[in-house]
Amino acid sequence: MTKKDKLTDNHPDSYRFGVISLAGLPNAGKSTLMNRLVGEKVAIVTPRPQTTRNRITGILTGNDHQVVFLDTPGINRARGRMNELLNRTAMEGLMSADLIIVLVDSSRYSGRPSLLLKELVLLADRLADFDSVLIAANKVDKVRDKQLILPVMQGLGDMFPGRQIFPVSALSGEGCKLLLHRAIAMLPRGSALYPEDQISTLPVRFMAAEIIREKLFLHTRQEIPYGLAVDIEYWTEEDNLTRIGAIIFVLKNSHKSMVIGKRGHVLKAAGMEARQEIEALISRKVYLETWVKVRPGWNENRSILASMGIG
Repeated sequence: MTKKDKLTDNHPDSYRFGVISLAGLPNAGKSTLMNRLVGEKVAIVTPRPQTTRNRITGILTGNDHQVVFLDTPGINRARGRMNELLNRTAMEGLMSADLIIVLVDSSRYSGRPSLLLKELVLLADRLADFDSVLIAANKVDKVRDKQLILPVMQGLGDMFPGRQIFPVSALSGEGCKLLLHRAIAMLPRGSALYPEDQISTLPVRFMAAEIIREKLFLHTRQEIPYGLAVDIEYWTEEDNLTRIGAIIFVLKNSHKSMVIGKRGHVLKAAGMEARQEIEALISRKVYLETWVKVRPGWNENRSILASMGIG
């Protein structure tokens, strides 16, 4: 997605270009951090774990650097075809990066740092062989007693020996400039690959589907999001209007009624918010039509997952 087709001036002797992968457990704040660093909303954000199901790219271009961020799915131990593909997608994102920033929810471990070893051992093991890694102790704004962050920092130091650790808040921006400055300095020298105003490599249809999914996540109950997916059925351009048809897949009939809501209020509210955000994204009027379909086992169906770009 570009705002204009102007190429960035390249300065091979001083310019830095590289790929930074954001890794961590589900709900660590990776999408929020990427949006913060890019300065635009590229990835959808909800309080629900496993909101990110694909590798989402965000591009930051400065006078002497261009960074491609990869927001990867949270690494988890959950079973099932979709979770297997999510873990594979996350690891592929790490393998293709010049630098990895590991996000840890410091608020979760404040006052109980012993949980670090239990919950992060898998992540620490997988990152042990990577050379360029930084640790971001995220969500420090949620910890009232800042003294409780110190044992968390010490625990992270033990689990990720030799790695620099930065206390940050992706939500408020605290510590993010320092983290970004250090990350850019660790990137290899090279020329920009993308126009200076390009902020993502994602197709606009994919971004529209993600926006719809985000709004549904925010309007539905805890148990639904894991069994909810959005696929764009059609996208047509008219003189002054873009018509979009989206299918919303759910696993159960009970989920369908929850997504639609009483007298359709949930689907209507989510659809209205999604339409407004898509209009801002493409700078055109949008007519959005949605259908809710029950598809038992869609999250274990390889062809359906592939059609949504998962894995």
